[in-house]
Amino acid sequence: MRIAICQTHIKYEDKKTNIEKAGGYIQAAANENCDIALFPEMSFTGFSMNTALTGEKNRETVDIMRSYAAKCNIALGFGWTSFNKNKAENKYTVVNSIGNVISEYTKIHPFSYSGEDKYFRKGKGISFFEYKGFCISTFICYDLRFPEIFRAASKNADLIIVPANWPGVRSDHWRALLKARAVENMCYIIGVNCVGNTGGTEYFGGSCIYDPSGILLNEMNGSEDMLITDIENNAAKLREAFPALKDRQPELYKKLL
Repeated sequence: MRIAICQTHIKYEDKKTNIEKAGGYIQAAANENCDIALFPEMSFTGFSMNTALTGEKNRETVDIMRSYAAKCNIALGFGWTSFNKNKAENKYTVVNSIGNVISEYTKIHPFSYSGEDKYFRKGKGISFFEYKGFCISTFICYDLRFPEIFRAASKNADLIIVPANWPGVRSDHWRALLKARAVENMCYIIGVNCVGNTGGTEYFGGSCIYDPSGILLNEMNGSEDMLITDIENNAAKLREAFPALKDRQPELYKKLL
């Protein structure tokens, strides 16, 4: 599978400008014969609590991205904010190359440190989809700090995508946690971050791909750019060669928790 990570500098709360920019990345990824292009968390607004402005009831962003996907014949992963009954949901949606929604995930862990939990509902489940020989799941940003949901996802998934608005002040945590999630679950991990100053916060980029043994396959620096990487699904082969996951004792862990 050929993956394009679109590490963008998001113009704060300016959906129209950011979606127009995304169109250029999508076309560029399609021109490179990529199978999927991935964008950061809240791809076209930045990490905003102004849900009255950014929240959508009519799924307009999803419809626009469906059109882009079908026009350019490429799958897309992107973040957006839904709004219903006075509270929002931090969403990450994947559409396939003909524009059909194949995955939609709601962030399970709103970032309470910044007050996200006051405006956003918690997600209640994990999303999976099959694409190009991979079983794939998605989480969002702060979810990365909670290994339990990655363990649950890796029962099926051999690739997990983590879109984020992860600030530079905690860049070391980003790299350490992404690698740890890859190693402990023996699956591919893709981190998709943004870059630049958005809404007063400095984001450092660092988008990357780890393989199931924790080897860094590719990484971006602090520039707005697109990273293209080809991967083959070797997760099952590694799990068979080094069957550490078979030694888990989930029933005991439940008792200890």
